Amino acid sequence: MTSSSLQSMDSSPAETFSASRWTQGNFFFPTRLVVSPQRVIRTKSRLFGSNEESIPISKVASVHISTGVVWSEIVIESTGGTDSITSHGHRKADAQRIRDLIEQYQAQAR
Repeated sequence: MTSSSLQSMDSSPAETFSASRWTQGNFFFPTRLVVSPQRVIRTKSRLFGSNEESIPISKVASVHISTGVVWSEIVIESTGGTDSITSHGHRKADAQRIRDLIEQYQAQAR
């Protein structure tokens, strides 16, 4: 999946954030979060296939960031009551950038 394939009417490109390979569950297949003006996508690759979850930007209710010494966990909750998107092992700066992008895209949609 490329950033250009996620672009549509908005000229803002999607940004991809990968979890560190040094965190639990991310050594061989790190989790990726893609934030675009339309949606947030969490992709967790496996040996055979991948698991993908997405929430439209307009349906994001809140973004929670829990920080440790080095790594952060980010939880993105939706307004529809569906399962939230949770990803751990991101750098603190990346977690803050994810939150800022979501807030920026929500403000642009209004």
